[in-house]
Order: sequence, then C-alpha cells, then structure tokens
Amino acid sequence: MNYILFDGPSRNNLLPFTYTRPVADIRIGILTIREKWETYLDTTTTTVTEDYLSDKFPMVEMDENIMINASYLPNLELVEMIKSLQESQAIFKGEDVIAFYSKEGQEDIDFDSYEALEFDDSCIKIEYTWDIFSKNGVAIQEDFDLITKNRKSHSIPETTVAFHSENIFIEEGAKLPLCSLNAEKGPIYIGKNTEIMEGSMIRGPFALCENAIVKMAAKIYGPTTIGPYSKIGGEVDNVVIFGYSSKGHDGFLGNSVLGEWCNLGADTNTSNLKNNYAEVRLWDYQSEGFAKTGLQFCGLMMGDHSKAGINTMFNTGTVVGVSANVFGSGFPRNFVPSFSWGGSAGFTTYLTKKVFEVAKVVMARRKEEFTDQDKQILEHIFEETKKYRRE
Repeated sequence: MNYILFDGPSRNNLLPFTYTRPVADIRIGILTIREKWETYLDTTTTTVTEDYLSDKFPMVEMDENIMINASYLPNLELVEMIKSLQESQAIFKGEDVIAFYSKEGQEDIDFDSYEALEFDDSCIKIEYTWDIFSKNGVAIQEDFDLITKNRKSHSIPETTVAFHSENIFIEEGAKLPLCSLNAEKGPIYIGKNTEIMEGSMIRGPFALCENAIVKMAAKIYGPTTIGPYSKIGGEVDNVVIFGYSSKGHDGFLGNSVLGEWCNLGADTNTSNLKNNYAEVRLWDYQSEGFAKTGLQFCGLMMGDHSKAGINTMFNTGTVVGVSANVFGSGFPRNFVPSFSWGGSAGFTTYLTKKVFEVAKVVMARRKEEFTDQDKQILEHIFEETKKYRRE
C-alpha cells in the first residue's frame, strides 16, 4: 500500500513552522511525525501540502493509496486500523478525518459515500503550535518505547551520574563525561554521535538527537527535545528544537519551540510566565489576532532561519516568523513578522537577497546546501507575509 500524509485543517494553526515544511515534518518527541509513521508502517511516505512546497516535498500517487492526516501521531491501535482500510472506507475521530482510502486521480472525495469507521482509542493530535511543547513529554515516551524496543543501550560511562538508568538509552558514538542524567520523571534518549559536555545536568523526559551538543554546565528540564545538529546551553525548560539550531550560551528558554537554522545570541532570555500569572495569548495566523492558549506558561515560537542578537529579551508568548533578525535593548513586540529586521525601536524589511546570503553561509557550516528550492520557498513566504510588515 502507498501511504500519503496530508496537512489537514490544522496547517494554518501551526504557522510559522508550516511556512517551510509540511505538518508531517514537525518534530515532537524524538522523531518527526513523518519518521513516526514510517517506523510504524515500515515504509516511506510522501506528502500532500501547499503548492509552493510541493517541489521539495512531492507526492507520489499510485493505483491505491491511504491518505493520513499528519496532525495525528501514530500508535499501534491506529496503525492497525489504517492498515486494514478498504476501498470507500475512512477513519474518523469525532468530525476529524484521520485516514481514508483513495484511488489514483480521485481528486474529489465525498465522505458521505464512504463507510465511516470511528477510532475510539486515544492518540496525540498536534493542532496548535503550543501543542508541540505541551504534548512533548508523552511523545518522547512513545518514541522512546518505539525505537528502543528489543535493543540494548550502550553503557553509561563511569564518570556519568545516572538516576533510573533503566530509562536511559544511549546510541553509538555518544560522549557524556562528568554530567548528570535523572530519568526519574521520564526517559532520556541520547542519539548517535552526540555530546553532553562536563557539568551538564539533565532531567527527563529528554531527547538529544543525532549529532547534537549540550554545552558545559547546561541545566535542562524535561520534557525537552534537542533536534539533530543543534547546540544548547544555559537554562532550558520544556523546549522543542527541530534541528540545526543553536542556543549555545547562558540565558533562559522555556515552554518554547524553535524551527531549523535559528540562533539565539548570548544571554538571550525568554519570559514564559506573565507577571500577573494570567493566561497567555499567542499570535494566531488564522484569525490574524492574539488567541487564547489555555496555558499559564508559554514562551517563544520562532520560525526557520530567524536569529536573535546578544541580550535579546522576548516577552511571554512571542511569535517570530521566518527569516527575522531581532536585536537591541528592550522587549520587541509579541509578534515579529517574517523577514523583519530590528527590535523594540521598530522593524524594517529584511530583504531576501541578504537572507539568502546568510542562509547559504549558515547551512554550509553544517555541510548542507541552500538550494534553489529553498530560495523559491522563502521568496513565496516573503510575498505571502508582506501584509504583516510595516513597510
């Protein structure tokens, strides 16, 4: 069977992260949503997403296909139900379509003609940006169980202090001298060729993905995920970093999500709690206003390729778009549009020519190429987000 992941109605609620990727390529837990589905299904998947992303994330359609809503994370019960789908059947959870059978060229789907199968068990749904960090602990546990099943961890070094070592899994090539790992409240996963430098203290649930680095004397509270090729330092609490991003110095980052190719300068700090302890409101691209999150703790949402200079201060519930450059004293506004350059004193437009120059250099440092596809995607986002910038 051919499996295709589609963005679904939550796509706009997950901006700015879905400006540059399909919903399926959001990281939560240890793996991306796509990697979870591919592990469970034991096959590759393709994507139905926005037209401007389709060259980089194409769809491969065959005679028979199962379409899966990428906002839903897989578990054993859901996967078994999806594998048994037959022609003219669809799986629902309430009014949401989780998955359905389709044939090649079947563009218009009339679900009234489908047999509706209800999925009654529980599963994780990623509907809003803050779900990525608030549901990360459960996702780490599920991924940990999935990818460590019937496998043996590499041994914990004698110089490492470990609590509840049965909940710690270390992959090949990891270096972790003179650090502290406490897995009492959740598992700790240390990926391939990672490094945890001396003096670091980590409490689970925690995932350090392939080739990522924890700097000396870092203090990390779970549930936190550090994506591949990222660097993290200072104090971190309940954070998800997708990958290839850096917060390498002191400063606090809490209840936050960073995309790829982001950088937070030394002593950058985020507030994750309002002084009056009120519910945090967050910029909502769907309504183009600030929406209730239902959360008391919520920090920074930062899209791909955005940067913050040294000593930057982000207020509670700040959303920074794609390819923004924030710097200077004082608090910038709680919504920083994509391709903005400036800080509390105001913003100007960060022109794509300059953005491309920086992206090319930044990606080359990780031995990745800034491609023509990447340029076209950013050019589209620049035009799409123009209405938010004060020219």
